[in-house]
Amino acid sequence: MTIKHINPASLYDGKEIGMSQATIDTDTGLIFISGQVDWDTDSLSNSNDIETQTINAAKNVIAVLEAANSSVENILQLRVYVRGEAADYMEIIVPIIANTLGTSRPALTGIGVASLASPDTLIEIEATAKVAR
Repeated sequence: MTIKHINPASLYDGKEIGMSQATIDTDTGLIFISGQVDWDTDSLSNSNDIETQTINAAKNVIAVLEAANSSVENILQLRVYVRGEAADYMEIIVPIIANTLGTSRPALTGIGVASLASPDTLIEIEATAKVAR
């Protein structure tokens, strides 16, 4: 198996902590996207509200997909981690995710958690996709 690392320049560089924004198993074409959050390249949150953080995390997922030669149509599974009770935020999150995905309908899981990557992080979106053929 050969692994390709994906790290778009527009996103936080996780090299210091030994992570990539995504890895691709080049034998299978599977893309494993790290949890995307509302961070700038200095790992600082751009906003403190769930709506804006969801929009920005979704944009970061798209940026990683594009860098990996893929798109939302090739997402197989999406996991959305929300600080607190996930159900409390569904009315805000679901329309943004649906708009981002368009006609794509991947397997989707919403998970409420006690904490995320930083105290300011309210949502993290992780995905598994395939390379476009």
